[in-house]
Amino acid sequence: MEVIVREGSQITPDIILDPAGKIDIRGRSIHEDPSKFYDPLCKWIENYCQEPAETTVVDIELEYFNSGSARYILKILKRLGLMMKDGHKLVVNWHYEEGDDDILERGEYYASIMKINFNFIEC
Repeated sequence: MEVIVREGSQITPDIILDPAGKIDIRGRSIHEDPSKFYDPLCKWIENYCQEPAETTVVDIELEYFNSGSARYILKILKRLGLMMKDGHKLVVNWHYEEGDDDILERGEYYASIMKINFNFIEC
């Protein structure tokens, strides 16, 4: 598998997908058709999950994301969460700006759905 690096724009986040076990999603995600942006990333995640690193670290630092992007982020996290059943470790670092309760609450919601502990990091 190859490392994927995508530079963000006004409507898409910066992305790093590294088969060594590092996944970064940072910036804004407000694409009107998130499937165009996220479907290739979901395919990479699916392939990665076939032979993942022993530990996968996911850093999500989004200043804003729309409902379409929210569904894809949850889809990615749920797929990665399935690896834990096979004994792999998943670490999710959910970054949020000080005072941004909306982003914090979204991360808490995802953590409750997945039933795993997220590291909430205020910045």
